[in-house]
Amino acid sequence: MSDAVFKALADPTRRRLLDSLRRADGQTLGQLCGQVEMARQSVTQHLAVLEEASLISTVRHGREKLHYLNPVPIHDMQQRWLAPFDQSRLNALAAIKQNAEEPDMKPSFVYVTYIESTPERVWHALTDADLTAEYWGHSNISDWQPGSRWEHRRVDGSAIVDCVGRVLESTPPTRLVITFEDPSDPAAGTPEAADPSTVTFTVEPYHDIVRLTVTHENLVGDDELHAISAGWPAVMANLKSKLETGHVLPQAPWEMHAELRDAQMARHDSEIARR
Repeated sequence: MSDAVFKALADPTRRRLLDSLRRADGQTLGQLCGQVEMARQSVTQHLAVLEEASLISTVRHGREKLHYLNPVPIHDMQQRWLAPFDQSRLNALAAIKQNAEEPDMKPSFVYVTYIESTPERVWHALTDADLTAEYWGHSNISDWQPGSRWEHRRVDGSAIVDCVGRVLESTPPTRLVITFEDPSDPAAGTPEAADPSTVTFTVEPYHDIVRLTVTHENLVGDDELHAISAGWPAVMANLKSKLETGHVLPQAPWEMHAELRDAQMARHDSEIARR
């Protein structure tokens, strides 16, 4: 996979396309063509190379096909080539540069995985309280109807709810959109909640398997993005293992919840401070 990533990044046009998605994620083919002033067929070929290297992912939204930057391969390269060096200083410099150049841009995260299953079984795994308890360590509880509340409840006997939200869209077995909100917010799980992040699960047949895309948008700051970037790949790996083998991975990704909970609390404090 690293060879495909290096090959994709070697072309300046493809780097410009990635830069464009970094500035404004979720663009159509027509929008991207306007960024590079190139014929649609040529841009389509470049996008195919980027998607083959998993540097971008695509999501159908009505008649449109939206393209999203997938930071995971670049993060893997960073971990291999930069992490052994002075990572803390590099992170500090990157944060300063990002805040100076993009002060108002809220980050988003897109993750794509392929599962040997059916769309119906993947949907069931996303919405069944008992199954989510097995691979996620929390029960996702709701009737999954648009407008309904959902809860992310611990299964350690404490019945503590670490996350709540609303179901924005529910189209079994292909599309589920929910908000992620801090349960300490009195308005959590209601339409009055303050600017929550949203998660979209897109379930698509892909030849004889299923392509599952998780899109987490409207994140606040590097802390929340870090928690999401670490958490979703771990949870999706556990879901994939459960559906394909019947059991979860030996080490479950429960660490995500503490990080995500801290990020959500920071988001809530930030929203309160701005009011």
